This record gives sequence, structure tokens and C-alpha cells, in this order.
Amino acid sequence: MMRSDEYLLDNQQTEAGERFDAFASLFDPTTFRHLDGLGIGPGWRCWEVGAGGTSVVSWLAKKVGPTGRVLATDIDTSRVAPAARPPVEVRVHDVGADEPPGEGFDLVHARLVLVHVPDRERALRSMVKALRPGGRLLVEDADPALQPLVCPDEHGPEQQLANRLRQGFRHLLADRGADLSYGRRLPRLLRDAGLCRVEADAYFPVSSPASVALESATVRQIRCRLVAAGHATDQDIDRHLANIDSGDMDLATAPMISAWGRKA
Repeated sequence: MMRSDEYLLDNQQTEAGERFDAFASLFDPTTFRHLDGLGIGPGWRCWEVGAGGTSVVSWLAKKVGPTGRVLATDIDTSRVAPAARPPVEVRVHDVGADEPPGEGFDLVHARLVLVHVPDRERALRSMVKALRPGGRLLVEDADPALQPLVCPDEHGPEQQLANRLRQGFRHLLADRGADLSYGRRLPRLLRDAGLCRVEADAYFPVSSPASVALESATVRQIRCRLVAAGHATDQDIDRHLANIDSGDMDLATAPMISAWGRKA
């Protein structure tokens, strides 16, 4: 089990809100397209796992309407609590350690969650168990090892520095049990979990204002840990943040792989 105070990017830090906003800008269109494709509509019972922010929860609430239900869970619900009004219920829950918070859900969704959960196998079993027969599961997770660079076009010292700091970030994640090649395995894992009609695709942002905002917030959030672990100096980080602010950096994020299927 991972406590919220052990998580490298916990929700209590000031930069967490900036990160959630950036994730929403980057990935909400992809997530909403998949959820629409799964047929979500009025009356659906949904479990949003590791909700973190409010954008997906609020979108689900509008889709299911007053006759539906959206259960939003996380180990730290401080950011999602503002969405806690019908049909939304917010509950503290650790998907990798706790029993499912109910069964009979029409939809279970997790985005950028399981890569950080130490017991991913248990978490996935829990999510499948929570579905009704015919219910849909959508899991979306990053695969930083598939494309490890924040600057794929490493054409100068600014990009080289950015990639060195990203390598340090990946080391910090791995040291805390993150599986940096998890995303690519999702289709097989969903089939192994008994789901049918499994499909998957990937979204890979290469350059956008949201990627810049995400990189800035992330580096500021983990600054002390990068320095303490010897991955960077304060001068390195100051220079990188100044390079970001210049507006001349093409910053990418790790590919987000979306996989979905139905419970038989």
C-alpha cells in the first residue's frame, strides 16, 4: 500500500493543481472520446479510480445525470472534494490495498493511476470485480520507457539538460515502485483479467502549452528530491525553468496508452 505521503507527486503540494489542469488540457479530449465510444449515458453507475482532479468526474456527472452515480476515489481526496455533490460521491480508497467500494458498476475508469500503484495486479482485479456483467473498463496509463525524452528533438544544450532532468525524474519514480513500461502491457493484462472486446490506442503530445505547464509544475514539485538524490543542482533546475519560460522549447509527454474492454 502506498500512503499519500509516500507518493512523489502528492495532491497536497501547491503544484498539484497546475499538474491536474495540464493533464486535463492534454488528455481529457482523448479520455472523453473513449468514454463516449463505450456508450456512457443517463443512469450509468461509474467508478472513477484515483480521481485526483475534478475534470473527468464533472464530465461523468453530466453524462450520467441525476439518475446515475459517480463514485470518485483516491488516497487523497482533497482536490476532488469540490465535486462531491449528487450524483457524485467522493470516498478515500486505496485501489491497490482495499476491497472494491461496491459492485455492479457500468463503467470503471482509471487514468495515470496504476503505473504508480505497487500492487497493480490486485488493483486491476479489484476494478474488474466491481463491474457488472457487460460493464466497461477503461484504463489509461503512461509508458515513459516507451518514449523517455521530454525533448525528442535534442538539438542543443537546453534540450540535453531537459532530458537529463527527465531521466532523474524517471529514477525517482522507479525508486518508489512505479512501472515505467506498464502502459504497453495494458491490452494483454485486460485480456488476462477476463475482459473481452479489448482494444487500445495511444496519444503522444509532442509540443503544446499544456506540456510546458506540466513540465514546469512537475520540476518545481520534485525540485528538492532531484537535488537530494544528486540528479541535478539548484542551478540546473533554475536554468531549465528559465529555458521553459523562454517559450522556445518543444516539450513532449510520455505516451498515454488507453485500453478498454467488457466484462463477460
